[in-house]
Amino acid sequence: MASTQTPSTTGLFGDTAAWVKSSHSDASGNGNCVEVCSDFATSHHTIGVRDSKDPHGPRLHLTPTAWAAFLTATTSGEFDTV
Repeated sequence: MASTQTPSTTGLFGDTAAWVKSSHSDASGNGNCVEVCSDFATSHHTIGVRDSKDPHGPRLHLTPTAWAAFLTATTSGEFDTV
């Protein structure tokens, strides 16, 4: 029987998770960018989000539902500033 692992033991806090940089990232790497890891969305119901400039710093953990709501709000312009 396989044991259930938490995201921390399967790599969300380590270097083995596949983090993807935002497509809106500054090409020079100097912009305000986020990276997302959805490796554990199905198995542990969590999406990892971190600052691309500080990959070993704090990481947010969101449920897939919360992540989808954030993406919907962002796409619809809810967070736009004038």
